[in-house]
Amino acid sequence: MSDLVTLQSADRIATLTLNRPEKLNALSYALIDHLLALLDALEGDTTVGALILTGAGDRAFSAGADIAEFSQSVARGADVAVRDFVARGQRLTARIEAFKKPIIVAVNGLAYGGGCEVTEAAPLAIASERATFAKPEINLGMPPTFGGTQRLPRLAGRKRALEHLLTGDPFSAQRALELGLINQVLPHAELLPAARALAQRILRHSPLAISTILTAVTRGINLSIAEGLLVESEQFARVAPTADLREGLDAWLARRTPQYSGAWSKTASEGR
Repeated sequence: MSDLVTLQSADRIATLTLNRPEKLNALSYALIDHLLALLDALEGDTTVGALILTGAGDRAFSAGADIAEFSQSVARGADVAVRDFVARGQRLTARIEAFKKPIIVAVNGLAYGGGCEVTEAAPLAIASERATFAKPEINLGMPPTFGGTQRLPRLAGRKRALEHLLTGDPFSAQRALELGLINQVLPHAELLPAARALAQRILRHSPLAISTILTAVTRGINLSIAEGLLVESEQFARVAPTADLREGLDAWLARRTPQYSGAWSKTASEGR
């Protein structure tokens, strides 16, 4: 099970790699459970400030759910399928969406079904020019179940999302960029270096500021503007009494680069 997702850490960046290349990195139940466990551990790891999530091999980030495994749950009835498959997948995408450290998905190949939904849930995503995306669940006679009917319309707009949800046709990385599903399309060889460079650009800043921005955006995006502004105010109140804000202000006034500790403190990782 430990080989289903590999972990490498360097320079405060943890790289998680979905590691079932022979199955196009399909999201088996065991892989999802292991990825969730790693996310739990990394969120509390003060030496890690950002995560990159990618797939093993050159063919796929993830081709989606493990259909053979999922079909066995369906055969046991709707309650079992919802518990074992739907709830597990939604737990994963919700965890990624609400994670308190930035997660950058580096899409190195196919991102179909659940792989596309993980990309939708992540706060940041970049893709190889070789990457392709699809919402193919309709070809199985079902809707997406890991959040794809909810997040893609919020990213792309209702009509553009429904075109892909209702046809199931693959679409290019450039189309994913147009839809707001990813931030950038890159030559394949530049994908992981670019993900690390993006992470390093973020990690120049206060860990607490990073955490509060992620929280304010994630919590506020589906609220009214008035409710969202309250979330924003709450997140500023977390920062106001801290050494990070004092250092940022002092550095700006002195025209110098701020010197943050770099460690992801307990304060930065607490609360949503």
